[in-house]
Amino acid sequence: MTDSTAKGHAHEVELPGVKMHIYRPNEPVTVRIHRTEVCTGRKAAGIVRHVEFDISGTDLVGNCVPGQSVGVLPPGTDERSRPHKVRLYSLASPTRGEVNAEGVRVPHLISTTVKRTIDEHWETHRLFLGVASNFLCDLPVGGELKMSGPNGKRFVLPARPHEHDYVFFATGTGIAPFRGMLIDLLEAGVPCRIALVMGAPYASDLLYHDFFLRMQAEHPGFTYLTAISREKQADGHDPLYVQDRLRTDHERLAPLLLTDRTLIYVCGVAGMELGIFQELARRLTGDALEQYLQVDKVALGDIRGWTKAMLHKEITATRRVFLEVYA
Repeated sequence: MTDSTAKGHAHEVELPGVKMHIYRPNEPVTVRIHRTEVCTGRKAAGIVRHVEFDISGTDLVGNCVPGQSVGVLPPGTDERSRPHKVRLYSLASPTRGEVNAEGVRVPHLISTTVKRTIDEHWETHRLFLGVASNFLCDLPVGGELKMSGPNGKRFVLPARPHEHDYVFFATGTGIAPFRGMLIDLLEAGVPCRIALVMGAPYASDLLYHDFFLRMQAEHPGFTYLTAISREKQADGHDPLYVQDRLRTDHERLAPLLLTDRTLIYVCGVAGMELGIFQELARRLTGDALEQYLQVDKVALGDIRGWTKAMLHKEITATRRVFLEVYA
């Protein structure tokens, strides 16, 4: 994943110091699979697994926070007989780790969210299987793998999380860091408001859906919204993308966006940020918009005409917007 957050004039948000590159790809550590389970419905368009790793005895213990990623080095070689390159996977676990058999969170259990990659080469029409994703999904409990990391220091919760409110936007496996962040915030009793907008093609593709529904029921300050792009919503709305929730649920989200406490986090497929930025520009004006975006005056007059090429040029996110998007 790539951290593509840009600088803006909004005041800086202090981030905690995190450890990085404890283990590098050329000197990885061996870890084991603790738990692996499918986290999509039986009729889902893709297969996604929640995979937990036992990192006991390594220096990763206590040094992995949500928003960071770990590297997986699949065994074997590529078509040129070279060792496979490291693949990065976002952590889905909270800072205190996953729950063990006794129901206690322990830092030696961390997790990620993995989608099997099964595709067809555009030119050759040959079947393509993702090397690392399928390796991870195929590993049984107790299976060993080589891991590097952690990686990343920007896409994390702020140093003083209680001073902020949060709006999270996710698509697909981009939900992983928000699962961990949400657990960190809610289980610590941080007095903040949080909205999560999760996008998927079909309702059967929603990841950790029951968990987020339960969290919403248990925590009044947390709002969970879904955006299903290829079928009607459960609430009766026509198909929606994540940015459309800024329109359909404006009354719920506006109070969050109009305060200078709020931070926006976006994680998922590259390009999703453009639609979110466009809708922010339509819904917010003046200082409210400038908290999140710096927009050229000409561009602001033609929001509908915005393109990806304008990002980080005519349209620049401030330091109150955190992006982790990938191809």
